[in-house]
Amino acid sequence: MNEDSRRTFTNRLTSISSPAIVVVIMLLVVGLGWRWASAATHGPVPNPAVDSALATSPGQQTAVLAGGCFWGVQAVFQHVKGVTSATSGYSGGSAKTAQYETVSDGNTGHAESVKITFDPSQVTYGQLLHVFFSVATDPTELNRQGPDTGTQYRSVIFYANDEQKRIAESYIAQLGQAKVFSGRIVTQVVPLKAFYPAEDYHQNYATLHPDNPYIAMNDAPKVEHLREEFPAMYKEK
Repeated sequence: MNEDSRRTFTNRLTSISSPAIVVVIMLLVVGLGWRWASAATHGPVPNPAVDSALATSPGQQTAVLAGGCFWGVQAVFQHVKGVTSATSGYSGGSAKTAQYETVSDGNTGHAESVKITFDPSQVTYGQLLHVFFSVATDPTELNRQGPDTGTQYRSVIFYANDEQKRIAESYIAQLGQAKVFSGRIVTQVVPLKAFYPAEDYHQNYATLHPDNPYIAMNDAPKVEHLREEFPAMYKEK
């Protein structure tokens, strides 16, 4: 099933109200090879050994992360205390190709990304990466995440400055040396050149379409894992 067919298929499922029919369709989806979204098999993910300190006064900073379909990544960070907004979009390619239909070809250099605006007096950049690696992405999957395949679904940290680069590279090295994950971490760490917000219909998609089987199977579990693994950081949206 290609990308356009999959999205069309799952969007149509939201109009079905019969619980019995939904169960049947869920089983069919599993039969197509889809699976619950979860991080790679791993032990406890430690806090980053290298991180910035909490700011002494409120402010605003941004982080841009890519970890598969932006619906789920956005949903996770919308529930993190200290995050004031999370916007789905595209990073890695040019402005002229920053449209969903074009990005879905997998040839634009873009990754489906999320711009996270946060208060550094409440949450650090390293803590955001801790959430990212723990529940938002499988850092061992190359050019894919779960049922979604293509370079547009690769795992990327787009750093905005030298401090973000230092924290990200140090953390990946730390996790690799500790063999936290069952496979090699393939998450890229690259400079942020630009972020382009996605189309309006992609924003808050998981919140607006909780009954969509794709959301229920791939994205809702991520938010639940956040609540379970980071209770002190979890907030209701």
